[in-house]
Amino acid sequence: MAAAPGIVVYSGEGLRGYGRLVIVKHSEVYLSAYAHCRTLLVQEGQVLKTGQKIAEVGGDPANNKRLYFEIRKDGKPVNPLAYLPKR
Repeated sequence: MAAAPGIVVYSGEGLRGYGRLVIVKHSEVYLSAYAHCRTLLVQEGQVLKTGQKIAEVGGDPANNKRLYFEIRKDGKPVNPLAYLPKR
């Protein structure tokens, strides 16, 4: 599910090492990436709401139920725990 509202800037499997990948632009500063998806449910240019389903968890050869999640601030990966709501 989308971590925050934004626009899908990439939905596909053309970036080697990420499998099926969705990248969401949340602002000029923040992006989130969701890699190794089994099924992609969104298209580039689509506007998303927080919590909207964007893909189904897939995995990689080592683990078939794993999702790679990343938040980037100004193009650099950051610890997502500092940006996501506390549970």
